[in-house]
Amino acid sequence: MSALVMQNKALNFDDALLEIKNVTLRFGGLTAVSELSVKVPRGAIVGLIGPNGAGKTTVFNVVTGFYKPTEGVVEFDGKKLTGLKPHKVCAAGLARTFQNIRLFYNETVLENVMIGAYVRQKGAWWQNIIPFSFPGAAKEERDIRSASLELLARLGLDSHADAVSSSLPYGAQRRLEIARALATKPKFLLLDEPAAGMNPQESQELLEFIHRLRDEFDLTILLIEHDMKVVMGVCEYIWVLDRGALIAEGSPEVIKASPKVIEAYLGKEGLVAEAGEEAAHA
Repeated sequence: MSALVMQNKALNFDDALLEIKNVTLRFGGLTAVSELSVKVPRGAIVGLIGPNGAGKTTVFNVVTGFYKPTEGVVEFDGKKLTGLKPHKVCAAGLARTFQNIRLFYNETVLENVMIGAYVRQKGAWWQNIIPFSFPGAAKEERDIRSASLELLARLGLDSHADAVSSSLPYGAQRRLEIARALATKPKFLLLDEPAAGMNPQESQELLEFIHRLRDEFDLTILLIEHDMKVVMGVCEYIWVLDRGALIAEGSPEVIKASPKVIEAYLGKEGLVAEAGEEAAHA
């Protein structure tokens, strides 16, 4: 870690909940992620940003078990995740949302959350089919329903519990997807472009919502986001990818001032134009 990182007393990189060690992922001749090493401090809200095609969602897919890296390992709370299936990664304490909302649109809001809670279910799923033969399974089902209703209330969605999820407004669908992730009782939450499709007011409300999630649910949060106001407003530390490689890391202030980051987003011509505009106003 750089000297700048070590000076940031709010973040303890020696207590990393998630560690990505020299991860490379290749698809044939294409290197989607190249030798990425990242430590996410426990209890932090951090960001992974970069232009389109930089490899951000690919990193999420590696961490959550959808892809197995060509090289390197992913460790969570001191245990190796590499090679685990997504449901095993979820059971270990990591949950995620997706860039494009993925709800069970024909199911109710409550049923969507209960589906997330089933990852912690102790009994076999088939016992719920004949609950009179398995009273323990019937009680667990009632407990899951009760806990899911309580979670919906905490996120302001309880009035929609019996509504079909497809009927919700867009912003509420985003919150529902997060509620379903929280129902798995994670330690670590990965948010893939949570502000996508939101207007400025909704994006501002999202900042407060993410802070609330971290504090109320004792979470560590890693997010991908293109809305720089959201990123700079909520993240305590940021990593920047370009074409699969890490090109910068640091506090929001450091990232905003990085020529490499500006070039990655604007290109060299845009960087020159921006420098000329600043000189003209000096």
